[in-house]
Parts: sequence; structure tokens; C-alpha cells
Amino acid sequence: MKTVMFGDQSVPAIGIGTWHMGDKSNRQGDEIAAIQAGIEAGAQVIDTAEMYGNGNSERLVGKAIKKFNRQDLFIIDKVLPENASLAQLPKHLEASLRRVDTDYFDLYLYHWRGSIPLSETVEALQAAQTTGKIKRWGVSNFDLMDMEELLAISGGNNVAANEDLYNLGSRGTEYDLQSWQVDHHIPFIAYTPVAQGDRFGQDLTTNSTILEIANRHDVTPYQILLAWSIRNGNVLAIPQSSNPQHATENINSGDIELSAKELSIIDDNFPAPTTHAPLDIL
Repeated sequence: MKTVMFGDQSVPAIGIGTWHMGDKSNRQGDEIAAIQAGIEAGAQVIDTAEMYGNGNSERLVGKAIKKFNRQDLFIIDKVLPENASLAQLPKHLEASLRRVDTDYFDLYLYHWRGSIPLSETVEALQAAQTTGKIKRWGVSNFDLMDMEELLAISGGNNVAANEDLYNLGSRGTEYDLQSWQVDHHIPFIAYTPVAQGDRFGQDLTTNSTILEIANRHDVTPYQILLAWSIRNGNVLAIPQSSNPQHATENINSGDIELSAKELSIIDDNFPAPTTHAPLDIL
């Protein structure tokens, strides 16, 4: 299984996303089972946020991980921009920790940029790290100019990751951001890595090229899309699923090796970007 390095810690390159999970009580049993199936299949990373269902996703994660050794997991949480000040971030971090029922987060992200000065947010994140309540901090929905600004701030070079939208139908970050992060040893986290529809007007999972490659590997088109997203070794993908079998298949995608010819065929059908484009955000 492919892995991604966060400092000196290696984690499997396919994790578990939880956006849109935890809101409906009649689905929580399946959702908990799906998270647990993903962990049992080899996932370590679980990604959540205080924004997701106003804390419902965090509570769901807390229930799902009770049966596992916390030290075997890598939990990512996120703070909303309006809560990322020196005064508010500690309070919201504590609330998130309580909802997930854990003493620390392995990675805590600034969810997107807001009106609070970036320097103040970095100071608040650095302070949270010194308490031991977060092991690392990072950002989300940052483009190249944002990352360059971040690294120019005192303490900003301690950023441990950037999480952005990335899938075969949304390749814009490949033009300059992803290579810049590789050069600066900053892992890239891909949210919505299978896409919710795509900008070509078709479902990626029904594309004939993807279906043909999936049939060749005897896997699902979702698995090919995930294997493609982590092909370069610096990307952690966090697909979401409320179905235990699908969740297991997601994690198993980390074992799929796409050939150079297959990658070239995919590029022919879904060309890489040739110019910088505005960051895609959901």
C-alpha cells in the first residue's frame, strides 16, 4: 500500500473522509460500520471538521473509533476561519476534542482563509501545538500564493499539510501548487478525490477509459480514480463512504499500480493543466 510521510510519520495514502456524515440518525449505524471497515482494511487517517454537521461528524468519528487503539490512528480536524483567532481557537479546539473523545489531534487544519490575520492564526496554531493537544497543524483550501504568504510568516514554515479539492476532473493544483509542495516537503491532502460529477459533463465513474482500466485490474472505477489520485507519492486521498464494502474497496485502492501506459491514456482523456487556474473549492 502506498504511503505518505507527515514529518517522520508514515500513513497509508488512502484515508477516510467524513463530510456529510453524522447528520441522519437512521444512517449512523451504517456510517460507523463504514468507518470501522475502513480502519480494519488498513486505513489510519480519519478526516473531520467542526463545520461538518455542526460537530455531528466529529461525534460520529468518536463513536466509530472507540474499539480501536487511538495510537494506531491519525485523526485530522479543522477549525473554521472565524474561530481561528488567539482567543477563540483554543476554545474550539477543546470542543472538537470533546466531540471526538480524544486527547489530541494528529493534524489540525485552518479550514479556509477568513478575516483574521494569517499571522495570528499561525500563532494560535503554534500555541496549540506546544500544549500537545495537536501534534501538527496545517491549512486547507490554500493556493500557491497563499502557501507562499504562509511560509513568509514567522512560524509558517511549520505547516505540515495543505488540503485541497483534487480529482481527475479537477487537476488545476498540478500546474504549480503540488510540485511546490513536493519541493517544500509539504504533503498534499486531496478531498473529494472521486469527484461529485465533473466539469466534463459526465460521471467520472462511467467514463469508458476508466471503465476499461478498471475491468483490466478487476476493480471498480472508483478504485481506479483513487489509485490515480495518489500515484505520485505526495498525496493523501480522503474519500467518503457510508457503505462498509465500498469503504473497504476505497482503502484497498492503495494497492493498485497503474502502468505508465494507463496513466498516459488517462492523461489523453483528461489533460493535465497547462496554465494556472483559480483554486477549485467546494
